[in-house]
Amino acid sequence: MASIDEMISAWLETKFKEEEFKELFLVEINFTAENNKLEVFLDSDGRLDIGKCARINRYLQNHLDEEGTLGEKYTLDVSSPGVGKPLKLFRQYKKNLNRKLEVWLNEGKPVTGILQQVEDDKILIVQEKGKGKKKEFINHELSFAQIKRSVVKISF
Repeated sequence: MASIDEMISAWLETKFKEEEFKELFLVEINFTAENNKLEVFLDSDGRLDIGKCARINRYLQNHLDEEGTLGEKYTLDVSSPGVGKPLKLFRQYKKNLNRKLEVWLNEGKPVTGILQQVEDDKILIVQEKGKGKKKEFINHELSFAQIKRSVVKISF
């Protein structure tokens, strides 16, 4: 018997082939057995709106009900990872080019700067230091192996 994660992944893989949903991708699945709660986090190469999340929610709910996978009483939440959630996938880094990122390294202090480049095995963060005539830009080329966690920093 397939795990819940495997079933959800397979159903979404099929759904993401449809024209309306082809830019979407799965970021994470969390299932808590104690309260029968299933959280599915999606992202998009473009804009992920609440309408698409609602349609994916209904799609998954229909499959879960049909299969009886979680029984009659469960909670299903389909959403984007949200502000402040760490980037988990290469595709999320590509989506966030030219945005401010805070990157915690396996060793050392966090690096905050603009994500300028994303390659298969590394990223380039440009950090601004100082002000006025003393302003300088420092390039940090970081391999994915060095990165413990990355979060997009929102400026208001």
